[in-house]
Amino acid sequence: MARSMPDDRLDDLVTRLERAASDLRSGELSPERAAALVDECARVASEAGAELDRRVRSGEGGGAPAPGQLALGS
Repeated sequence: MARSMPDDRLDDLVTRLERAASDLRSGELSPERAAALVDECARVASEAGAELDRRVRSGEGGGAPAPGQLALGS
């Protein structure tokens, strides 16, 4: 069974995405750097999404579904 990513790792990924969004909104990046940053954001978001999905599927999500979500049957 794969070992889960520690929560601080997920926090780091979120921080990186927030920083990148701020950099992109600033309008101070060259078009090439902005494009590279968008690609990096997609990679980081995919990594975080995959880990969250894995946690939910393995039951590490904390039990009850989030508000507005239906519980999945076994």
